[in-house]
Amino acid sequence: MVANFKHMRARWTGALALLLIMAWALLAGCGGAENKNTTIFEAAPPSAAAPVTTPARYRIGLIMKTLTNPFFIEMEKGARRAQEELGVELVVKTGAQETSIEQQIAIVEEMITAGMDAIVIAPGSSTELIPVLKKAQDAGIVVINIDNRLDAALSAKMGLANVPFISVDNEQGAYLSAKCIVDRLKGPADVAILEGIREAKNAQDRKAGAERAFAEAPQLTVVASETAHWKIDEGYTVTKRILEQHPTVKAIFAANDMMGLGAIKYLDESGRQDVLVAAYDALAEALAMVETGKMLCTIDQQAAEQGYLGIQYAVRALKGETLPAETMVDVKLIGQP
Repeated sequence: MVANFKHMRARWTGALALLLIMAWALLAGCGGAENKNTTIFEAAPPSAAAPVTTPARYRIGLIMKTLTNPFFIEMEKGARRAQEELGVELVVKTGAQETSIEQQIAIVEEMITAGMDAIVIAPGSSTELIPVLKKAQDAGIVVINIDNRLDAALSAKMGLANVPFISVDNEQGAYLSAKCIVDRLKGPADVAILEGIREAKNAQDRKAGAERAFAEAPQLTVVASETAHWKIDEGYTVTKRILEQHPTVKAIFAANDMMGLGAIKYLDESGRQDVLVAAYDALAEALAMVETGKMLCTIDQQAAEQGYLGIQYAVRALKGETLPAETMVDVKLIGQP
């Protein structure tokens, strides 16, 4: 019996030792005394890092007169280049024609509703777009004026302020183009002018530039000055009417290439090879006419550069920069020597 008792005590002692060893191992696995402050909360996985937000891109609207005129296609190309460089979202809208003023107004309204950050606009009218652009400005939208200047007096009257203007010196460009005619016609001659949309400031400036050039040449007489609304078909029709009424006309200044191309088309069809045509815009078709001698000269007003600067100025304004009130892009005379 004593032997059995001793045997059982030995077994209990061994079991107790085994339990002590296991308890020590468990403590060691949890860090033992050195980790006595560890809790189960520290064993939980770390919380996910806060998401990094990317700044929203500026949303800029480019509103042009039309895409039926290659000039504005070039302007859009410049704007797209700025879009790529500056990382903005660019929305391009145009009217159906350069005379589609109501469409431009509706487009501005759409962009106000869409909450655009900025509007860059080549307005078809220097006056009729001012009220809706004031509405856009009141909504906190930056407005940049390119190509055709908004009327300064009416803008001030309606409270449309701090609108940077980017364009060229249209009066000087037209002067240089019409001067090509002056330099070629040495004797007495009658000349005519094809005007743009008369409500547009750039049309007014181009007419004034041509008139200045012709006024410096006492041998020349301006016998007709009519609008063809920037259009090639009207350029054809108005040239036909002018030459029927004044067959002695020896030269025509067209305030844009489209009207000039219309004039040349009529001259070709009527067999009139004795009438010089000078124009404005340096469209590809016009440059081809200059090369063949059918057009005396044209003016490159760097449409792509105007589009590029318009978007760039919008971004700078949105970043709080102070911009110049007026930026003039250089014009380039292109013509036969």
